[in-house]
Order: sequence, then structure tokens, then C-alpha cells
Amino acid sequence: MLKIRAYVIVLAAKFFGGMSLLLLGVFLLLGPIRGIDLGLSTVRALGFDGVLCLMFFVQHSGMVRKSFQRQLETIIPGYYHGAIYAIASGVVLLGLLLFWQPTNLTLVSAHAPLRWLLRGCYFGGILGFVWGVHSLGSFDGFGTRPITAAIHGKTLKAPPFTIRGPYRWVRHPLYAFTIVLLWSYPDLTADRLLLNVMWTIWIFIGAHLEERDLVSIFGESYRAYQRQVPMLLPLRLPLRN
Repeated sequence: MLKIRAYVIVLAAKFFGGMSLLLLGVFLLLGPIRGIDLGLSTVRALGFDGVLCLMFFVQHSGMVRKSFQRQLETIIPGYYHGAIYAIASGVVLLGLLLFWQPTNLTLVSAHAPLRWLLRGCYFGGILGFVWGVHSLGSFDGFGTRPITAAIHGKTLKAPPFTIRGPYRWVRHPLYAFTIVLLWSYPDLTADRLLLNVMWTIWIFIGAHLEERDLVSIFGESYRAYQRQVPMLLPLRLPLRN
């Protein structure tokens, strides 16, 4: 039964995590998915969308905090935490995408050649995101590796602190490329502006919160990295290996 439960959680993490990321990519490229129309006015739609964003931010940033994980470990073994986090994040993100209320108020619309330049920035951001994930080497986006290791009676070693690829330019390239994806949409509607602004602010706040955890894990090595490499904007030459 324990193995069955473990495999169910692994499959759920990959399904909800993978599906939500795929739909997010479509959302950022093509605009709102138009899943559930609540028939709200522009002002109410923006308020509702703002609440959706806040719910995602609280879940996404709150569940990775050490204090929350310590409480969770009292009822769920630690090797499940990453997968549970992926499931929760996927479900909340899917809710945001499906319930998002688009507005008909277009503030700015780019035309060629700027429109195609912005489209190029989107696909460049996708390639950069893949580059960043590949550079991590042992990246476990859905938190399933500790579960499979526990099933086979193995203990995972903590990955060493290494600096490769885009991490030589900025400390959080995945966040940086997400900002590129957000702002590369050529038709800036009122709801898209709300999304872009709220998510950009959240990314900066989330990066600062994550930095505290990374300092507690890697100590002086990460402090030196902070002094040498910018957080999100590549304002210096890349760090030499």
C-alpha cells in the first residue's frame, strides 16, 4: 500500500505540475484560455484576477518556507514534500488559468516589426528557461526523486553548490526568463498588465525570500556568489568558472 500511495503521488505531481506549466506557457503566448466566464465587469474582473494571483503567491511561496515544511513533516514524511508542493502548485495554477477573467480593454497593441520582436523574445525566453533547467543538472521540478529513492531504500545526497550556464550571469535565471515571458505578449490588455505587474513584483519578493534559504544552506559560498553575480538583471560580465 505504501508503494501504491507513493506512485500515485508521483503520477499526480507530474500530471498537475506538467499540465499547469504547459497551460501557463500557452497562456503567456496566446493570452487567456477563456475557460470559465463569470460575466464580470472590467473592474470586478481585475479584482477577481488579483485575488487569483494572491492565492497563487501565498501557496507557492508559503509552502517552500522552512517553518511550513517543519509543520508538514509532523504529518507527512519529508520525502513527500516536493511532490505535495508540485501538486498543490499545479492545482492552484490551473485554477488561476481556468478562472482568469479577461478584459476587453486593450491599453497597447504592438505592430510589426515590434510585434515579431516580442514574439521572438517569448521563444528566446523559453530557450533560456530550458538552458537554466539543464544547467542545474539534478533539477527535480516535480519533487518526485526523493520518493522513488525512498521506495528503493536509498538516500539522496544534497546537490553541491555549482555555478553553470546562465547562473554565471544572474543568480535566478529561471525567474529572469519568466519576466521575459510575461512582458513579451504584444497586446497589453488591462488584465494582462495586472498579471505582469503582480507577477514581476512577486518574483522579486520570492527571489529575496529564496536567497535567505540558500544562504542558510550553503553559507559563505552563497554569500560570495551574491557579491559577484546580480540577482535578476545581467548587469555585469558573467562569472568566470
